[in-house]
Amino acid sequence: MKTVRYGIIGCGMMGQEHLRNIALLPQAEVVAIFEPDAGMRARAAELAPGARMVGSVAEVLAVEAVNCLLITSPNFMHLPQLEEIAAIRPLPVLCEKPLFTDPADAPRLATLRAAYPAPIWVAMEYRYMPPVAHLIAQAEAATGGIKMLTIREHRFPFLEKVGDWNRFNRNSGGTLVEKCCHFFDLMRLIAGCDPVRVMASGGQAVNHLDERYNGEAPDIWDNAYVIVDFENGMRAMLELCMFAEGSRYQEEISAVGPAGKIEALVPGPGRFWPAHLGAAPVPQVVVSPRQPAGPHVLEVPVDPSLLAAGDHNGSTFYQHRGFADVVAHGGTPEVGLKDGWWAVAMGIAAQISAAEGRVIGAEELRRLAP
Repeated sequence: MKTVRYGIIGCGMMGQEHLRNIALLPQAEVVAIFEPDAGMRARAAELAPGARMVGSVAEVLAVEAVNCLLITSPNFMHLPQLEEIAAIRPLPVLCEKPLFTDPADAPRLATLRAAYPAPIWVAMEYRYMPPVAHLIAQAEAATGGIKMLTIREHRFPFLEKVGDWNRFNRNSGGTLVEKCCHFFDLMRLIAGCDPVRVMASGGQAVNHLDERYNGEAPDIWDNAYVIVDFENGMRAMLELCMFAEGSRYQEEISAVGPAGKIEALVPGPGRFWPAHLGAAPVPQVVVSPRQPAGPHVLEVPVDPSLLAAGDHNGSTFYQHRGFADVVAHGGTPEVGLKDGWWAVAMGIAAQISAAEGRVIGAEELRRLAP
């Protein structure tokens, strides 16, 4: 029998990417799935034919073989489901981002963190994209100490989800929480310390303007700039545009310091690359020292089997490999509750800053953060 046996809670588009990647792990299998939507449940059953389909979180936990959990339900369900798991059978959990969506829910997360006896790993896939991981590993040497970090994501609009839940801030937490908590996590990871100030401007300019759901217009944003200052003096900026799917690279990350610059260039999902343009771009890392001046380009190809398993440049596989190791052998999650909480807190601060036109300082950040 496999040593890591997943119970899956929610198995829509992202959950199915997780299923494809779990299938690549020799020591892991999926034994139970709870997915209330009939169409998504049927697709999940095709991907994991050996899994038992059940009707609730409690029924997943009742399957004795399950020894770890994956939560890939809509954002607003994550915290209530973690609380339900804690009350019934607190197993190791890999929880998709964001951990929570409403700043008023932070005390509930604090209560959960204080009492939960098993590891909770927060899914921050972008850390594990091979070109991004390479940048993180080499950034200090390439820059001589990062002073400025810029993350630009030019991508496609939000995809359609079951029940259109991701069209509304009340369900997702807002674009700067739902989409951008990944990037705030990267900023904090690379800085090695916590933020002290957040400034943002954002809004809805192009996407979803003519859509209506039960007569209600979507309120999710499709573009933003966010500036974050950190305790160590590093400055970071996010530029998000969700109507730029014609770009060659979806993410462009640059870190600059007194010795030089390092960049990671990451293409979007291969299934969206126009076929008439030939092969999709290969991820790159570019190191540009000041002395001697001149860029050095390194291609960082991703295993084709991992590209075929999902839209995140192989990162979902590497994340599951790490989580499965924690389940099988013990240890501490690489991305814990504190990391996931800070990523949401930074996103909430950016949403507030942009909506109210003001700077969010250290004192207010501390009220949002762990």
